[in-house]
Amino acid sequence: MTTFKEIRGTAIQSVSSDPTNPETGQIWYNNTIGVLKGYQLVAAAWASGGNLTTATRALSNAGTQTAGLGFGGARLSLTVSATEQYNGTSWSPSGNMGTARAYLGGCGTQTAALGFGGYAGGPSRFLTATEEYDGTSWGPGGNLGTGRDILAGAGTQTAGLAFGGLTSAPTVTGATEEYNGSTWSPGGTMGTARRSLGGAGTQTAGLAFGGTISPPPMSAATEEYDGSAWTAGGNMNTARRGVSGCGTQTAGLAFSGQTTPSVSTGATEQYDGTSWISASSMGTARYNVGGAGTQSAGLAFGGSTGTDSAATEEFTGAFLSAKKITTS
Repeated sequence: MTTFKEIRGTAIQSVSSDPTNPETGQIWYNNTIGVLKGYQLVAAAWASGGNLTTATRALSNAGTQTAGLGFGGARLSLTVSATEQYNGTSWSPSGNMGTARAYLGGCGTQTAALGFGGYAGGPSRFLTATEEYDGTSWGPGGNLGTGRDILAGAGTQTAGLAFGGLTSAPTVTGATEEYNGSTWSPGGTMGTARRSLGGAGTQTAGLAFGGTISPPPMSAATEEYDGSAWTAGGNMNTARRGVSGCGTQTAGLAFSGQTTPSVSTGATEQYDGTSWISASSMGTARYNVGGAGTQSAGLAFGGSTGTDSAATEEFTGAFLSAKKITTS
């Protein structure tokens, strides 16, 4: 029988405390607590978080997994101006937006967020209005040059990026605009005009993925922005619309969406700046979800499963950890 020493080149050590810098695959016996341990990779996974105070779909987002922000959206047939803040455990209401709207773009942090464009209900589509959030209340910012809804956003409150969307049914756009903290100015046009897409990154290193052209099909296309122009990146594994995401251009996270007009998905993918790889799926398949955080610490909230959802899920990327070795 082959021994551990023959496989690894070293014997299993008996130590009084866990090693400070173990190697992947290393095994040791902690004689202080009488436990056999190994240093191994723990797979990425989603876990349930605290529910939104009110089920909401088509809302926008900013912030991180432990300091998230959700704003706007729709509840049943009504657009809303509500804002909620997440502390890593639970959501609490904050100041309302000046204009109730859904399908808007957003970016920034929990204390310095930006909301723009969207749909205000009835004939009030393709909004240009921008609002800035200071952690407590919303105030007006400079209007978008092109009114639109179902768009994506990235960046910060003083260096924001708006791209894609619907400008007049059924016309989709690839137009990009850059925000400097007071006004929007035109940026480079996307290679593939689309709506219902996901966004991540910054104003000078943006990431666009998924969505749909008009008329459908769903898109798997990815594009990267360098501050002036978009270039093609690696396609997603699952084409979808109503997709959400977070992270950066070289460490992006995409999740949720619709693969057909009637089929929702919880599929999750990670982007490394070149290609997408599949990760663990969300617990609840849905679309038009709010998303925030990073590739290793993502946040998904609200959305629709066919009915409005209040569910929140937290994503933890794969990591190395010392684990007790058992026979099970």
